Amino acid sequence: MTVPETMPETMMAIDPDTPGGPEVLVPVERPVPAPGEGEVLIKVAAAGVNRPEVMQRMGMYPPPPGAPSILGMEVSGTIVAIGADVPREMMGQPVCALIAGGAYAEYAVAPLGTCLPVPEALSMAEAAAMPETLFTVWTNLFERAFAAEGDTVLVHGGTSGIGTMAVALANLFGLTIIVTCGSDEKCDAIRKLGADHAINYKTEDFVARVAEITGGKGVQVVLDMVGGDYVPRNLKCLAEEGRHVSIAVQGGLMATIPVFEVMRRRLTLTGSTLRPRSVEFKTMVADELARTVWPFAAEGKLKPVIDATFPLSDAAGAHRRMESGDHIGKIVLLMG
Repeated sequence: MTVPETMPETMMAIDPDTPGGPEVLVPVERPVPAPGEGEVLIKVAAAGVNRPEVMQRMGMYPPPPGAPSILGMEVSGTIVAIGADVPREMMGQPVCALIAGGAYAEYAVAPLGTCLPVPEALSMAEAAAMPETLFTVWTNLFERAFAAEGDTVLVHGGTSGIGTMAVALANLFGLTIIVTCGSDEKCDAIRKLGADHAINYKTEDFVARVAEITGGKGVQVVLDMVGGDYVPRNLKCLAEEGRHVSIAVQGGLMATIPVFEVMRRRLTLTGSTLRPRSVEFKTMVADELARTVWPFAAEGKLKPVIDATFPLSDAAGAHRRMESGDHIGKIVLLMG
C-alpha cells in the first residue's frame, strides 16, 4: 500500500450503533480504512444520500457481507492512498465511485474498478450525486430493459434521484419519457428538467393518462420503484413485447399479476438490486459507462439535479429532507 506520510489515523464518520430515526446520525471517530488489493483510499469531498441508506439507518437494510457499517454508497474526492496492483499514477486523481458502504466519512475505500474520473465540468458535489443513480438507471433501463432510441418509457418517482437521472439519460439517448410525481409543482419541475410528460398520480389515473399519451399503444418500458399494486397497473401501460423492471418495493413486496396478459402480449418482468452485486459486475458497468455515458459528463451535457447539500455533521438533516419527500433530485453531504 502506498500512502502519504501525513495520513491521519482517525476520521469522523456516520456509523450509528443502533437503528433509529435521523437523530442517530451523529459524527463519531473511526479508524481511517486501508485500501486492499485493487482498491484506493479517497479523501472524501462529498457523498450522495440515497433511499437505501435511510432503510439501513432504520435497521431494515443491512450492509452486504464485508461492507463497512458506515453509511453511504457513493462518493467523490481525491485518491490519497493506493492498494497493491493499483498504478501509482492514480495517486492524487479526482474520482467518484460506487461503493458498498463507507461514504459518510472523511475517508472511504473504493475498488479502483468502480471509480470514474471527475471531469472539470462537474463539481465534487455533482460527481458524488452521480454513481448510484447512474449505475442503477443504466443497468436497468438500458441493459435489462433494452431501452433504445425511439422507445417511450414510464418512470415512477419522477423527481427522485433515479427519476431525474432517467430523464437526463432519456434526453441524451433519444427516449420519450413519461414520469409520475406526487404534486403539480413536481410535475412542472420535472417537465422543466426535460421530461416529455408528467402525471400527478394523486389526481390522475396514470394508466389512463399513459394510454392517452401513447395513443393507446402503451410504453416499451416501465421502470418501477413502487411494487405492490402498481405492478398490475404498470402491466396495463405496456405495449406488446413491453419490459417491466422493478428496482424497489416502496409500496409493497407482493403483487398479483394477470399471467395470461403476460403471455398474450409477450411481456417481460425483470428486476435487480445493485448494492449486493459483485465488484466484478460493478467494474464491468463502470467500464461501459466510461465509454458510453461519461463523455457527456466531460462535455458538461450530463449533470445530476442537486436538491440540497448538508455538512457531514448534519447527516440527520439530510435524511429528514429525504424522508419529507419534498426533494427534487439528489441530496448531498459535503465534508469540511
